[in-house]
Amino acid sequence: MKSPEQFDLAIVGSGIVGLAHALAAARQGLRTVVIDRDARANGASIRNFGFITVSGQERGEVWRRAMRSRDIWLEIAGPAGIEILQRGTVVVARRPEARVVVEAFLRTEMGEGCQLFEPADMEKHARVSGKGLSGGLWSPHELRVESRDAIPRVAALLANRHGVEFRRNTAVRSVAPPVVTTSRGDILADKVIVCPGDDLTTLYPERIALQGVTRCKLQMMRLADPGIRLPAALMSDLGLARYAGYAALPEAAALRSRLEADQRQALDNGVHLIVVQGIDGTLVVGDSHHYAMTPDPFGSDHVDEIILDEFRAIFGGIAPPVIERWTGTYASAPDKTMFVDAPQDDVRLVMITSGTGASTSFAIAEEVVGELFGMAPSEVRKTA
Repeated sequence: MKSPEQFDLAIVGSGIVGLAHALAAARQGLRTVVIDRDARANGASIRNFGFITVSGQERGEVWRRAMRSRDIWLEIAGPAGIEILQRGTVVVARRPEARVVVEAFLRTEMGEGCQLFEPADMEKHARVSGKGLSGGLWSPHELRVESRDAIPRVAALLANRHGVEFRRNTAVRSVAPPVVTTSRGDILADKVIVCPGDDLTTLYPERIALQGVTRCKLQMMRLADPGIRLPAALMSDLGLARYAGYAALPEAAALRSRLEADQRQALDNGVHLIVVQGIDGTLVVGDSHHYAMTPDPFGSDHVDEIILDEFRAIFGGIAPPVIERWTGTYASAPDKTMFVDAPQDDVRLVMITSGTGASTSFAIAEEVVGELFGMAPSEVRKTA
């Protein structure tokens, strides 16, 4: 019997990646503690769209993980009191080259359950009215939650239903199982999973540096209620050129060339359009991508205008007033969507380097917890 201060697993970080690992561990009956230096989640996990994206994820393993993670979101949403605000995605094809990419995507295994919308369908099914649209892609797989609300609710579910302990306002100084040294004393744990978000320097900086990780800064906005209700999340041509599940298709080369001619500034600022709607009718709109080891904290009105220009093109030339703006950062690597490292036998370092934490963390966590504790993936799912 473990003492009250002894745990099977300690998790460093209470963002979505850390919470996902805590859920996977708790479902296996492991006594788990989550340690975080902040009083509450305040980073990438709450500064995003709350958009659990499947279609458009990189073909193969990433897409599979997104499907599994989406299913786990559905499993926990009810018990956690998390409202699913929107389901599905419409990718608006503004140009003929974008429609060709949509048609190619539908011919892949990832297109199962998806369908092509004709231009005449777009007003009815997506509430968009931009001129000269070439059609769109309907994907039923996505979910949208309000991140600022959902992340605390996941943590509350873990604490109240699964007995996971949380040590907040607590900095981890070193990890050497069975001892985790923190600013509030030692914590004893047989194994440790470090989920540092975009903290590249506190724990295992030399291991992170080997992965070529930097930071990505994004800009996002909340727009006033436009008086319409979107049936699903929206994306556009720029997303088809950026999301690997579309962009890696051979047919995407022509779209990329067209965008380089038409929207060079958008590409240079890593802009692609996502629009989701809150329960109050407001729209969360973004985003952009700029890379640096230490990104500046300042938002650019010029970049916001590039995002809003794409919004106006989709919605027929209008955009509601901006009522809120923010920036976020996440870990990024040019050649990988995530990595798992083993700096010690009983320690795993897990970092998602593609901004896909909400979309893939739950599946990754099942894999990592299963491997660390010697369970096959089927065993982890069977008892989930």
